[in-house]
Amino acid sequence: MNLAHWLARRAIMTPERPALYHGCDMIADYGAFDARARAVAAWMQGQGVQPGDRIGIFMKNVPEYLVVFYGIWMAGAAVVPINAKLHGREAAFIIEDAGIELVFATDALAVTLNDADVQARCIVTPSTDFGEVLTTAPLAEIMHREGDDLAWLFYTSGTTGKPKGVMITHGMLMSMALCYEVDADIVRVEDSALYAAPLSHGAGIYNLMHVRVGSRHVFPASGGFDAEEIFDLAAHFGSVHMFAAPTMVKRMTQTAMASGQRGDGLRTIVYAGGPMYNADIIEAVDWFGPIFVQIYGQGECPMGISALSRGDIADRDDMRWRERLASVGRAQSAVEVQIADENGNPAPTGAQGEIMVRGQTVMPGYWNNPEATAKTVKSGWLLTGDMGFLDSDGYLTLQDRSKDMIITGGSNVYPREVEEVLLTHTLVRDVSVVGHPHAEWGEEVVAFVVGEAAEAELDALCLEHIARFKRPKRYVGIAELPKNNYGKVLKTELRKMLGD
Repeated sequence: MNLAHWLARRAIMTPERPALYHGCDMIADYGAFDARARAVAAWMQGQGVQPGDRIGIFMKNVPEYLVVFYGIWMAGAAVVPINAKLHGREAAFIIEDAGIELVFATDALAVTLNDADVQARCIVTPSTDFGEVLTTAPLAEIMHREGDDLAWLFYTSGTTGKPKGVMITHGMLMSMALCYEVDADIVRVEDSALYAAPLSHGAGIYNLMHVRVGSRHVFPASGGFDAEEIFDLAAHFGSVHMFAAPTMVKRMTQTAMASGQRGDGLRTIVYAGGPMYNADIIEAVDWFGPIFVQIYGQGECPMGISALSRGDIADRDDMRWRERLASVGRAQSAVEVQIADENGNPAPTGAQGEIMVRGQTVMPGYWNNPEATAKTVKSGWLLTGDMGFLDSDGYLTLQDRSKDMIITGGSNVYPREVEEVLLTHTLVRDVSVVGHPHAEWGEEVVAFVVGEAAEAELDALCLEHIARFKRPKRYVGIAELPKNNYGKVLKTELRKMLGD
C-alpha cells in the first residue's frame, strides 16, 4: 500500500483538523495539506515523472517539506531526502548516483546545487515556480504501490567513504510506524510533532504515525534546533513529541536548568543516533520527568531494531535499573535480534558479538550496489557492524562499533571521507581520522596528520569539500602513524594517545 493513503484518509475524516505550522502560525489544515500534496503529484506527472522515479528533497525544515514529500509518494515516485547539512558537491553525488532528474530545494541550498553544477532540474521552495506547482489541479487517484516498492532512498556512508543508498520500502516504513505505537509510544490526535532535527533522517520518518492519526506538525521558525524556542513552542501547543540526538537532549537539560524551565508541554522525546551517557539521561529524567524513549536502528533498519520504554528509562526501583538504562532496550515486535560470534553462529546470552537483525523493517539492499548488499545482508540477516550483547531479560546493550564510523551531534561521519580530503593537501603525507568521546557532542572528529600543513589550511580545505559538521575539531601532528605488519593504521593506538 502507498503510505500516502494515510494522509488522504485523514483529509477525508477530519479535513479541518490543523496540520502544518510554521512557529505558532497555522499554514494548512489536513484538507489543504492533502490538496497541496495532490497538486505537487499532478504537476510531477505532467512533467513526465513515472512510478519508481527518484525525486530529491534538499530542503531545510519548513512546512513545504511534507507537502512535497507526500506529493512525491502520491505520484508513485520515491523520496530521496538529502541532508541539508551536506556540501553541494556531496549532494551532487547523491543526485547523480540515484539518477535524480528533479529536486525540490530551499533557496540557499538551491544555490549550492547550482555552484556544484548539478544537472537535475531544481524547483526552489518557496518561489514563483513552486507557486505555479501548487496551482495544478489536484491528483484524483493516488498511484498504487506494493509493500516492496521503493518509498525512500536514504543515503548513508560506508567505510569506503562513498555514500550508499539504502532502499527503504513502503512496507518497511509501515512496519516501523506500527511498531512505534506498540513498542515505543502511543501517538494521539492532540499531539504535536515538533521538527527540530533534520527531516532527512529519523525526525522525518516519524512524521508518518502523526499523519496517520491527524496530529499537528510544527516547524520551528528558526528552521532548526534552539532549546529556548522548543520550550516556548511546547508550552504553546502542549503534548509535544520530538526526535532528538543525545547532544540535543543534553543542551535542552542544561538550558532548562539554567533558566528554571521544566519543559511544560513536552510529552515525548525520542532519542537516538549516538551514545547517550547514563549521567546525562539520569539528569534529564530528574529534571523533565518520564518523557524519554530510546530507539536503536540504522538506515538499513530505520528506527526499527530495539526500543527502551519511558518506564524503563525512568525506573529507579529495579535492582538493575542502571544496566537497563545503559542498554538500547528490547527487540521491536516486527524483528528478530541475534548476537553472532566471530564465526557467525548464535552467541550465548551475555556473550559479546555482532548484532544481527531480520524482519519486516530490514532493507532489501543498497541501491545499485549488489556487492555491498551481499556483505551486509546474509540469509535475511542484517549485519549491523555494531558489537553488543543480549542479557537474560532480552535487553540489548551496545558495546562498540566494528566499523570506524563517528557519531557527532547525532550525525554520522566516516573517517575515510575526511581523510581523502585532507590527503589532497600537498603538505599532508599521511592522515588518520578517529572519534574521541566528547561531553557535548557524543564524539568529536580528530585528525592525526603527518606533514607540515597549517591547521587553517586544512580547515579551509575541508570546508570547501565536505559538510561543516564533518570537519575535524582537533588536528594532532604526528611524525608517523602507528601501523601493523600489513600497513594498516592502528586506530586503537591513536585513540589511546588521545586518552592519555
